[in-house]
Amino acid sequence: MVSLGSGPRGLPDRSVRDKVVLITGGGTGIGAAVAARFAEEGARVVLVGRRPGPIQEVASHVGGHAIVADAADGESARAAVAETLALYGRLDVLVANAGGHGFDPVGETSDESWESSIRVNLTTAFVMAREALPALLESRGAIVIVSSLAGVFAGPKVAGYTTTKHALIGLTRSLARDYGKRGVRVNAVCPGWTRTPMADAEMDEFMAHAPELENRDEAYGRVTRDVPLGRAAESEEIASVVRFLGSGEASYLTGAVLMADGGAHIVDLPTLAFEHAGM
Repeated sequence: MVSLGSGPRGLPDRSVRDKVVLITGGGTGIGAAVAARFAEEGARVVLVGRRPGPIQEVASHVGGHAIVADAADGESARAAVAETLALYGRLDVLVANAGGHGFDPVGETSDESWESSIRVNLTTAFVMAREALPALLESRGAIVIVSSLAGVFAGPKVAGYTTTKHALIGLTRSLARDYGKRGVRVNAVCPGWTRTPMADAEMDEFMAHAPELENRDEAYGRVTRDVPLGRAAESEEIASVVRFLGSGEASYLTGAVLMADGGAHIVDLPTLAFEHAGM
């Protein structure tokens, strides 16, 4: 009988205890929930972000370490990885979660806004993955890239966001193709509507155009009424998916795109009119 993790034919350790996990964009929303999930299972969590306040608050709450750095800048990202290695001696999981810009249609997107969309959503993941790869190759670690439902579909008037979230899936597959034989797994998760501060702000904007909605709960209900599960996700639910992809539980998974969207991606849009008509 082969024992788990006991040899070349054994399965990897499924636990994340003592694994070193670096999370970009960990100061709020999904990133903060991911930090909490890994930390509660005994992982050593490092939070990277440009704003000291949010990442330091989360780090304090989960017992992690905060590094103020720009994940889109090579020198800054390299320094963050070096600091992580100096602290813990290894890096096992990179969660590329930073993002959130590009909310205009093409005709109303300036050059500056377009460049910002690419930098915030795509370059952060590309640069941090590049700088973390030597350490991840050594540990035979994993990268989890947080894309979006917008990575496979197009919402209205979000050209920069949609384009760059699509590109993150291409980055995931390219990394998985190039580094799988060297022991690094790379997967993406695509959340649908998730209750986060950014989504709350979108619900507030939505309510301004739908005065019959009395609160955010009603707004979330409206935007998810055609989702099979009929609700938005909690950030902790997306964190569970990220934890799975970053752990030995997903040891034979690479290049995958997991849709954590309540089933939104399976809905046949032309048939919604029949459902709304009660047929």
